Amino acid sequence: MQLAQIKFNTFESISDEDCQQRIIAAKNKLGKNLVILGHHYQHESVYRHADYTGDSLKLSRVVESLDAKYIVFLGVHFMAEVANILSRPDQVTILPDLAAGCSMADMANLSKVERSYRELSKVLSFDEVVTPVTYINSAADLKAFCGEHGGIVCTSTNATKIIKWSFKQREKVLFFPDQNLGRWSGHKMGIPLDEMPVWDPDLPLGGLTEAEIKKAKIFLWKGHCAVHQMFRLQNIERFRQEHPDGKVISHPECPFEVCAHSDYVGSTEYILKTVTEAPRASKWLVGTELNLVNRLANQMKAEDKLVQFMSHVICECSTMARIDPQHLAWCLENIVNNEPVNIIKVPEDEAKLAKLTLDRMLQVS
Repeated sequence: MQLAQIKFNTFESISDEDCQQRIIAAKNKLGKNLVILGHHYQHESVYRHADYTGDSLKLSRVVESLDAKYIVFLGVHFMAEVANILSRPDQVTILPDLAAGCSMADMANLSKVERSYRELSKVLSFDEVVTPVTYINSAADLKAFCGEHGGIVCTSTNATKIIKWSFKQREKVLFFPDQNLGRWSGHKMGIPLDEMPVWDPDLPLGGLTEAEIKKAKIFLWKGHCAVHQMFRLQNIERFRQEHPDGKVISHPECPFEVCAHSDYVGSTEYILKTVTEAPRASKWLVGTELNLVNRLANQMKAEDKLVQFMSHVICECSTMARIDPQHLAWCLENIVNNEPVNIIKVPEDEAKLAKLTLDRMLQVS
């Protein structure tokens, strides 16, 4: 029986504990019609309810194999868009809070990317010379732009492999929106830093001279992750003084000098695997989002491993944190009532082009 849609304000005063019970009850009612996907950066209060957990690449691969009618994504807007693009037309993708965005993704929008396309085309033939590469942390319309212009999507797991593929297509790369991931990936390939200039989309010719544009191998979009940008070299130096035998592992969204002084650099899946498989009683400084590090630290206590968060200030993804037990319980109970809320639906034409880039990425990976 179809009931009226439940308004969120009725959930605002419900305690986390009560919400946990209501989430479990709704999951039991929905059974195989529901799958919950959870990104590693989510808070434990909702992460515990995920049927599948992982980073962006892992969860992207999971989506195509799901049979459930409803896919609830514990993550941010671009992740839910990817799930919608890769899922079947009869499946419904839901984001519990539509305000869960990504500050990095917001640093590159379609109008700025199209203006950059026109600016670069003043100096060179973009569609003959430049492969556009967008980090998966971007809106669907930017993935569609890449699809239209022979480009591709990457994740932090496969960025270097994707850039290598891109150079086989054309001689230069426009990499957006995260300059840190692009710089570290290019550095791993042996590209000099002066051949990876920062492209400022708000300046004529990106703030570069024609000579710099012609010399460049990778144009690094002026964007970054607000969380990973907080980590500093002095955090590493302090840890090494206190724990000379310790190891440092960082996410490639961190600033270049942090990555350069780390023992290991890789995606969230890589970080989890490396620390989990490390010797008993080893010591780790981890440069990535707080919820993941806290969860990992608790799990590793049984093996006497020290897992320490890199920054002295809290670096939590504030937009991820918008997905709380209240929003999850609210959206699940509305599904039970056959009145789903916060449905993510990418326009068909846009989704078709965006899927080209995602399919290319999955094939290359």
